Amino acid sequence: MFIDSAKIQVKAGNGGNGCISFRREKYVPAGGPDGGDGGAGGSVVLLGDSGLHTLSDFRYKKKYQAQDGAPGASVNRTGKSGEDLVIRVPIGSLVYDAANGRLIADITMDGQRAVVAKGGKGGAGNQHFATSTRQIPVFAKSGTEGEALEADIELKLLADVGLVGFPNVGKSTLLSVVSSARPKIANYHFTTLIPNLGVVDIGEAGDAASFVMADIPGLIEGAHEGLGLGDEFLRHIERTRLLLHLVDIAGTEGRDPAEDYRAINNELKNYRIDLTAKPQILVANKSDALTDAELREQRLAALTAELRGEKLAALTADAARSGYPVYEISAATGYGVKELIAATWKALCEIREQDALKSTEPKPGSLIYQSPDDTLEVSPSDGTALFTVKKAEPRFVIEEVNGVYVLTGRWLKKLVADTNFGDHESLQYFQTMLKKYGIIEALEDRGVAEGATVKIYDIEFDFIR
Repeated sequence: MFIDSAKIQVKAGNGGNGCISFRREKYVPAGGPDGGDGGAGGSVVLLGDSGLHTLSDFRYKKKYQAQDGAPGASVNRTGKSGEDLVIRVPIGSLVYDAANGRLIADITMDGQRAVVAKGGKGGAGNQHFATSTRQIPVFAKSGTEGEALEADIELKLLADVGLVGFPNVGKSTLLSVVSSARPKIANYHFTTLIPNLGVVDIGEAGDAASFVMADIPGLIEGAHEGLGLGDEFLRHIERTRLLLHLVDIAGTEGRDPAEDYRAINNELKNYRIDLTAKPQILVANKSDALTDAELREQRLAALTAELRGEKLAALTADAARSGYPVYEISAATGYGVKELIAATWKALCEIREQDALKSTEPKPGSLIYQSPDDTLEVSPSDGTALFTVKKAEPRFVIEEVNGVYVLTGRWLKKLVADTNFGDHESLQYFQTMLKKYGIIEALEDRGVAEGATVKIYDIEFDFIR
């Protein structure tokens, strides 16, 4: 089964807690703090794998969690870091944050790694909090939580050439003739229900000369709105460099090839991005089905002549106005196929040269750079670099509920967890942090009265200036 979209939940490992410990050895009566730091939590990493072609692995398993970091230990021993969780995905996978649609990673190369959920940091042991006036710190920091994310994964095939056209115009037959791919071929509509890929080798141009061709399932009018196979497969055309637009020149199903051509281009144009901007080669297939010699001569002339009154003159006229070359072939007999592939290779070489001139920016792999205030993500998308900035969540939020000032926030939650409220020095540290990061000032700005109740998770206290 071909599956090209999936939704999964990922959770990075939490950082281990710092240790509260004091050196206790013979002949060392006043050993200082020696609590070690917690280990870092494992991250969730996506790895591009050219051996995978669908997202079927995510059909049944939806939740993924990396390993937590181990807590610190005495004698300044740091806890073991959690192992990263590596999830293999096909080349061409796009990963979005389901909450806001933000692109997180674009997997375009085999072996490319992308961190989609970063593991939490290990907490500091009490050895870090000893000062000249605080020689016996009885508190340490807890590890931070690992990032959690619900991700939408979308697979877009990476192919140089895409075959498009109405159902049953010979796309699968052409792919089977020019490559070693063996798609299902039959004389009925929607024989192809999944995109097929094939590698086309150009023998005359050298051993390294080849390109990937994709057989996109047949489109119909209204496909961009979801009719037929709908836009499920239009997305795969987005990454192709060149389109081979096949039409049935023989009109074996009673349709006008010129109308078919215009109808498919209309669907490409009305997709969420204009796909008609991609270079096209118009391929008039099934020439072998023209048994009437007079009709055959008339239609072949219409492909090469300027505007004429024949039925297919509009086909050549439309193609000429768009700047598309026209090739007459028979995929079933091989007539004209060699010339078509040669022209396709030449067009691809020109497109690659143009892309190389346009692309002056570096194309890094999908990496995530952390900073205190935001996250900068860099990942290639369709041959260009994508830069997005995710603003950090607020340090705290204040709400008034029935006269009680309730403070929430991930940073505040960790501060409460790190504080030993039974120890005077630890409590002083807690109060210092509230002042340092503007929480006391924010409460005063909200008009909090003397003696009003302030609640920070499980801790409640009266506000005193």
